[in-house]
Amino acid sequence: MTMKKRNLLLSIIAVIVLFGVANFVQLEMDAYIRRIVNLCMIYAIIGLSMNITNGFVGQFALGQAGFMAVGAYVVGIFTVPVAMRPGVFYATPMNPAIINIYMPLGVALIVGGLLAALIAFVIGTPVLRLRGDYLAIATLGFSEIIRIVITNASSITNGALGIKNIPPLNDVRIIFLATLITFILITLLINSSYGRAFKAIREDEIAAEAMGIDLFYHKNLAFMISAFFAGIGGGLYGALLGTVDPKNFLFTLTYNFLLIIVLGGMGSITGSMLGAVIVTAGLEYLRVFDEPLELFGMAIPLFRPGFRMVMFSVLLMFCVLFWRKGIMGTEEFTWDKFVNFCKHPLAYFTKKGAHAE
Repeated sequence: MTMKKRNLLLSIIAVIVLFGVANFVQLEMDAYIRRIVNLCMIYAIIGLSMNITNGFVGQFALGQAGFMAVGAYVVGIFTVPVAMRPGVFYATPMNPAIINIYMPLGVALIVGGLLAALIAFVIGTPVLRLRGDYLAIATLGFSEIIRIVITNASSITNGALGIKNIPPLNDVRIIFLATLITFILITLLINSSYGRAFKAIREDEIAAEAMGIDLFYHKNLAFMISAFFAGIGGGLYGALLGTVDPKNFLFTLTYNFLLIIVLGGMGSITGSMLGAVIVTAGLEYLRVFDEPLELFGMAIPLFRPGFRMVMFSVLLMFCVLFWRKGIMGTEEFTWDKFVNFCKHPLAYFTKKGAHAE
């Protein structure tokens, strides 16, 4: 068996096993565990989307929360049953042009992603000529503009009241399939000629342009693809919550995804997946530090609400000290590395030590 066929077979087996795990979580685990697993996968989608622009193209953009809001509101507006909409839009009647338009969840997700990509094109055309901190500030500002527009478009988005009664999506298997499709598509993109152009721009814009790469075209393309998947993730997020509200998409939400890709490794697809699981699940399971603790009848003063964030910050600092470029850096998990590690684990660590010296 050739290595290519072996890797393909191992990938298929891994997908089947992971789908089996998703099925087990859906059927056997309680609602709390299902919610955490679903959030991990949705955040992985959005982390992957952000890594396209920030990790592979090297453009420091911070507009993910705004694109999430677009996808979430498209799902919220068009998946609520028509008969229930008057009860949702009770303060301001829903716009007659859209009041009778209904979409299944899958269609609404695609529409939300496409609308987010269109908005990214409109924003990116002037903004992507900026670089560094200026680009970050501009995209962050546009993200807030999107949220403010949503807050004030009452006849379409129900304004500050948000949209309730969204048909809930609690099926881990569906979100797993959406995450898997996103992972495959982004992997194919990064391994294509477009992905190589993205990496060339990240490494040296002047050299990339000298080699005939259209900088503006590829930056804008990456920004639109990033927004598309962020819109998909936002739509899934809204469906998971069953409600959307402008306060769900404050600019601080973007920092969570920035943390995910920095921790996992900027420029690593598998690193983004790993970072999403660590950050999302870690924040939940550290809630034990928010609960009062007594030892020998004495209350420990540190254990109080908010202490988990202190512990999480300390753990992050340790991670940054040991993995300055993130856990995966710019590397990817491959079956070749995994098989070699299983065959010669001691040689692997010896090699790591030699490189460190």
